[in-house]
Amino acid sequence: MAENEPDIPARTSGSQSAPEPGSGQGVAGPGRAARTGGSDGNGEAPFEFPATSGGADAQHGPDAGDGTDPEAPFEDDEDDPSATRIEQLILGSKRQYTPFQAARAAGVSMELASRFWRAMGFADVGQAKALTEADVLALRRLAGLVEAGLLSEPMAVQVARSTGQTTSRLADWQIDSFLMGLTEPPEPGMTRNEVTYPLVQLLLPELEEFLVYVWRRQLAAATGRVVQALDDEDTIDRRQAIAFADLVGFTRLTRRLEDDELGELVEAFETTSADLVAANGGRLIKALGDEILYVAEDAGTAAEIGLRLIETMANDATMPELRVGIAFGTMTTRMGDVFGNTVNLASRLTSIAPKDRVLVDGDFRAELVASGDAPESEKETEDLSDYRYALQPLYQRPVRGLGVVEPWMLNRR
Repeated sequence: MAENEPDIPARTSGSQSAPEPGSGQGVAGPGRAARTGGSDGNGEAPFEFPATSGGADAQHGPDAGDGTDPEAPFEDDEDDPSATRIEQLILGSKRQYTPFQAARAAGVSMELASRFWRAMGFADVGQAKALTEADVLALRRLAGLVEAGLLSEPMAVQVARSTGQTTSRLADWQIDSFLMGLTEPPEPGMTRNEVTYPLVQLLLPELEEFLVYVWRRQLAAATGRVVQALDDEDTIDRRQAIAFADLVGFTRLTRRLEDDELGELVEAFETTSADLVAANGGRLIKALGDEILYVAEDAGTAAEIGLRLIETMANDATMPELRVGIAFGTMTTRMGDVFGNTVNLASRLTSIAPKDRVLVDGDFRAELVASGDAPESEKETEDLSDYRYALQPLYQRPVRGLGVVEPWMLNRR
């Protein structure tokens, strides 16, 4: 231990010895994906870092003899004091640990720490001091869940990755669409940085509480779906409706519209679609600019959402035409996304759907008939006004990768 190095408390239960500094291992704060190479036995490349040349940043712990106090008031950085002040406000404390030091303080092997950090999207900074007390605590908590047997190591890595990807996108949106608009100088002569710091100071705790609140609500809803599925007899082969809604001619629009106009159109489409899906009992899986993907527990719900999307966009003169494809069947859910032949079929149906129309597959039609939302045949003598939807058969056609399918056009009765 270096002469000026403080004694860093570390967990000993299940922890492995960390590699020596300068051994080429380390990771740091959020940023671009890190360089990888080789394999760690789990299909992932090990995190590799350039060796350091020693000095203060290569010591085994935060410097104790340099007069640095993590809780001391901030002192302006000569290079960019305003940016550093804002970063420290958001992170809660100064950057004081190298990756090696943080792993050691958390009582976690450098290999496991690197896997977690890489999964969260942290960039490689070698052994620079880029981590805070919060980073150490988060690492200790995640590793503790593994040691306690509450999570397997692969599952803990998945938790880190899904959380990192979700919050990264959220942070980008908040900066691009929210803070950029709010931090315009209110008075001539004021800089944006002079406005940003107090604004972040006010917003940060409120947004943090709101984020936790929304997460808990979403978690409760997801748990309810799982519990309900466990009570069903068809838990293993549970079937759902999956749908794509796609803006027609979006590529041409990208060449014709200015960037800000295109951004406003995409935002309006995503906002309107998300509201419609949620209000009518569906679940938005993802939005991809000119396309959304949603699921519904039953065919009737998916049909209503699809038709309302078409009707809503058709009444908006600023929106291009929309087309929707819906299929019904089993699918695989992983990290919030869905996969499988049913998803592929819905995508193919969307690509062949006419403008302002909804196409569905045979299984989806059968579900609508079974639920009483559509007649078995349009030639039935009974009053067809009792049904919510009409289904028109179209010619069978080959669909890439899925063979020949018979699409049906869905209309409101």
